[in-house]
Amino acid sequence: MTRRTSEEWIAQYATSHTHPVNRMLHTFGIPMIAISIPLFAIAWFVPGLWPLPAALFIVGWIFQFVGHGFEGKPPEFFKDPRFLFVGLRWWFAKLRGRA
Repeated sequence: MTRRTSEEWIAQYATSHTHPVNRMLHTFGIPMIAISIPLFAIAWFVPGLWPLPAALFIVGWIFQFVGHGFEGKPPEFFKDPRFLFVGLRWWFAKLRGRA
């Protein structure tokens, strides 16, 4: 396995995220998934909170897969599961105009 820089991972991820609808759905879906993870931990201690992180997580993933339907390409993590950790970096790079 070759070592890639963060920029190389983001560039590879970006090649499967060029369709405007896919990019928009990822722009919303990625932070929904990211926010759901710490909310699941909080929900462990707060009764009745679990539906919020569950909904964010599920809808966020639906956005991802619908976006890839428009893209016509499978998600990168189907080829390499390490891409599951690239989406949030791509999202931040996109916000900064670098992806």
